Amino acid sequence: MPVLEARDIVGGYRDSVVIHGVTITLGDGEIVALVGPNGSGKSTLIKTIYGVARLFSGKVIFLGRDVTALPPEQKTREGMSFVPQTDNIFPDLTVMENLEMGAYLLDDPGKFKERLELVFSIFPDLERFRDRLAGSLSGGQRQMLAMARALMSEPKLMFLDEPTAGLAPKIAMELLRVLLKIRDEAKIPMLLVEQHAKRALEMSDRAYVLAGGRVVAEGKGRDILEREDLQELFLGVKHAGA
Repeated sequence: MPVLEARDIVGGYRDSVVIHGVTITLGDGEIVALVGPNGSGKSTLIKTIYGVARLFSGKVIFLGRDVTALPPEQKTREGMSFVPQTDNIFPDLTVMENLEMGAYLLDDPGKFKERLELVFSIFPDLERFRDRLAGSLSGGQRQMLAMARALMSEPKLMFLDEPTAGLAPKIAMELLRVLLKIRDEAKIPMLLVEQHAKRALEMSDRAYVLAGGRVVAEGKGRDILEREDLQELFLGVKHAGA
């Protein structure tokens, strides 16, 4: 059974349709990337599935249950976790207080301790900075804190909206390596929107290519990466005769 099935999703904002009948699935333990040119609807798709953008029609099935009509806060309680591109931490709280906020759904102190140990094993810098104000962290550290805070809720699925946006290439690559660590150590499947399309395709199990709010290709990440007809679309690579 897939962890997530988003069927025939039509979504957007107010009266504006951005996503046109998209169907995607996400299996247990998978990293699935959404790639495509700017404005193709990648971020809008995950926002529609999670419920922060408008769903005009379609169905969202999570762990076999129809959660289409649930608001975002209820989807979080069901086990979805969304890390937005911006405004994803509490800058006036310490690192530790941010992590405690992420764990507000946990009702067992033992679980909190377990999640904290897991988070600090994946993000050792955060343990060193636990008493530092989150607003004083670097851009990369803030993104790591945002992901760590999401992990504290014991999610069964993570949505990540361009986690490396605005970061230096070296820091961006380090952050993407951390996503593999999360998948391998925390066993959490991820739906990833990422501006570094080549790297995202290399690290993902599967991928969907979006253009104009529609899926134009899907398959294994590396298979998509090798398709010359798609490289110009999402990588800007031109081939002879093109």
